[in-house]
Amino acid sequence: MDAKRWRELSSWLDQLLDMEAPARIQRLGQIAERDEGLAAELQQLLSREQESEQFMAQPVFAAPACARAGTRIGPYRLLHLLGEGGMGEVWLAERCDGMYERKVALKLLRSGLADPGLHARFARERQILARLQHPNLAQLHNAGIDLDGHPYIALDYVQGEPVTDYCARTQPLLLERLRLMLQVCSVVAHAHANLVVHRDLKPSNILVAADGSVKLLDFGIAQLLDRDDEGAGPGPGEPRAFTLHYAAPEQVRGEPVNTLTDIYSLGVVIYEVVTGHKPYRLRRQTDSEWERSILEVQPMPASRRLQLADAGAARPSLAALRMARQVRGDLDLLLDKAMAKDPQARYGSVDALAEDLRRFIDGKPLRARASTRRYRLQKYLQRHRWGVIGASSALLMVLTVSAVALWQAQQARVEMARAQAMQDFSVGLFDRAAASGHGRFDVRQLLQMGRQRAQLELRDQPVALAELYGVIGRLRIGLGDYQAALQILDEQRALLQAQAVVPPVLQLDAVTQRARALRMLGRDRECVAHLQAMRPLADEQQGLLPAAAAAFTSQLGRCQAQLGDAHGARQAFGRALSLYQHGDGHGNSRGVAESLADLAALDEEAGDAAHALVAYQQALRLMATAAPGAPETIVLRRQLGQALARAGRPAEASAALELAWQAAVQAFGPDHPETLSVRRARALLAMRQGRAAWAGQELREVQVKLQRALGPDHRETGLAEHALGELYRSTGDVQQSLVHYRAAVRIWRQPDHVALLAQGLLDLGQAAYEAGELDAARGAWREARQLLIAQRGIPSEAVRRLDTRMAAVTWPAEHQPRPTATN
Repeated sequence: MDAKRWRELSSWLDQLLDMEAPARIQRLGQIAERDEGLAAELQQLLSREQESEQFMAQPVFAAPACARAGTRIGPYRLLHLLGEGGMGEVWLAERCDGMYERKVALKLLRSGLADPGLHARFARERQILARLQHPNLAQLHNAGIDLDGHPYIALDYVQGEPVTDYCARTQPLLLERLRLMLQVCSVVAHAHANLVVHRDLKPSNILVAADGSVKLLDFGIAQLLDRDDEGAGPGPGEPRAFTLHYAAPEQVRGEPVNTLTDIYSLGVVIYEVVTGHKPYRLRRQTDSEWERSILEVQPMPASRRLQLADAGAARPSLAALRMARQVRGDLDLLLDKAMAKDPQARYGSVDALAEDLRRFIDGKPLRARASTRRYRLQKYLQRHRWGVIGASSALLMVLTVSAVALWQAQQARVEMARAQAMQDFSVGLFDRAAASGHGRFDVRQLLQMGRQRAQLELRDQPVALAELYGVIGRLRIGLGDYQAALQILDEQRALLQAQAVVPPVLQLDAVTQRARALRMLGRDRECVAHLQAMRPLADEQQGLLPAAAAAFTSQLGRCQAQLGDAHGARQAFGRALSLYQHGDGHGNSRGVAESLADLAALDEEAGDAAHALVAYQQALRLMATAAPGAPETIVLRRQLGQALARAGRPAEASAALELAWQAAVQAFGPDHPETLSVRRARALLAMRQGRAAWAGQELREVQVKLQRALGPDHRETGLAEHALGELYRSTGDVQQSLVHYRAAVRIWRQPDHVALLAQGLLDLGQAAYEAGELDAARGAWREARQLLIAQRGIPSEAVRRLDTRMAAVTWPAEHQPRPTATN
């Protein structure tokens, strides 16, 4: 058998051996209609396969004897076979000529050395790879022909898994999947710019490495657009080299291909990466049915496919349903355009496809979609959801409550006309903000106007007015206006206390939000007392109002934690977690995430850093459906970054804090207390990485801004002073370090901040010892030890560490510490 005939037989055998018996018989019948001789030879080979599973152990047209492990090909030694296809074999090989050491993927012709067509394709792949240089491409290192006349190509050895397998294993979020495909688009666009069409884009040619980078492989059937001698497609009776499941309609028809062909295949791969399935649901798994679907059937929208249960499942998973909501609309449209049957209806270039992918990720309008005013407004509101929600919640609450009051006093026709006018005003307000290009408006002024209007229109509706006050108070807390929030929440409290009947949900929410404002102001003892007075109501309502009871209990635990009551806080957080998980029958993922983070903070304080890190990461995964700028997500990323920094993992810490910083600036602004907390954490990490000058500038600015925002005696101001103490101590300026440590300790001696005092005293004692102030060091450490015993008991890890530190210190005789009691 000659090489050309074996190449033809081998390609058909690859397809037939992968088919079930009925589909294989049907396919043989189709081949016989075109070439009876070919069908007969295939049937004979398949019969031999049934007689012996080993009949293909040696190829009919044998590969060169050299292609075995240990054999030398040019300057490389073959180690083991990585894979093979219709054209060649790929081996893991190592450089063995002494020039340098490197492992490569060595591609060889598998068989048919006498076939000029295979040699031409091999040479073409070498020529294509020599043109391309891209970080997401397996780069060409060497190529040549060894002494025995065997051609080879040496490429990067890529350790990874197909992109669909990677997504199935790791279950990344939708935006992470799309960012992987943006890397693929980048390298395909690079190939197109160099007049190369890949023609066989599929998941097995797109590998994801351990670091998350993507590598595109296998240009074996790629086409050079600047060559006139390239065939447009397979000839009559010739097996196709491309993979049918990802082929464009023009490839199936045997028509000329161009860059638009790769765009179709990219669309199919993106579809599969997003949904885990191919875009066509076939009645029969046959090539003819695949061809019919590719040529005639419109792909099922990706959002619809995500809503369908997989085989063996009664219903789709919650994650799939959440992703379906994200995909519906813009991404469905993007995929539909990429996979259009008519090449001219597709994206005009891979860059255009990638641009719309980026716009989808950023929440911006797609270029492929008609840009109406309503569509632009919708995308604007999605991108700025938290700022808009803050303003619109207050505005809509005013409008809604006002509409109810007016409905009781006026005729229905007049009220409906007024409600329509209010709706038009709301849409016009945000439409003008979107058209301005910046979308900036004064939320505080809007809240003040809403408050004044409500006082006029709802003076006869005290419960409705109190509910509106609660909304405004919550929004004021979100803006960082804690004192203003407490003021309006105090007015809400007075209104509710004067009412004979108040809905329990409003009572619980009012108490919870006022306690939150007190905690933000550093008034934690008052916070606990305020909540404890309403605890019987929370216990009574936890069955009917689990979310409200959980929020109440979480707030109580946070105030207890600030006062050093770790035991009470842990009990409260555990109860809140249970209510969030089981109270409403299907779980509250945001509430669960917050409770896990609360418990993680206690674990870290108790010395269980490993468990805390796991809990923070689990909480972030539960927040996957929230926007990166959600307040809860920002706080979680800061907490995770700080925990990673303390665990000695600076690179991961830096990445987490950078995400938190960018989101905080966008969501809150640069001077919000939470933004300043993230900024302080970033600066402390930079200080530990040797960037003391930059860190010092940042920490000094944070200290000034926190003191201005929260006052000189707030616990956050104390944290800023403590951070400056760490900075000066790291630079060797112990005296200046003592100034800031003492300022922090002075602030934390207040009863509301006692939970922080022990750590402040420990660090003050160390700095005093380094400065030679031995009496001050001994006094600070002894006081810290007493606090730790009171807060954590004996034998706690923190107390043991302190005892070890004091025992290691060499005290002069006149400064020998007296023996300390152990209880």
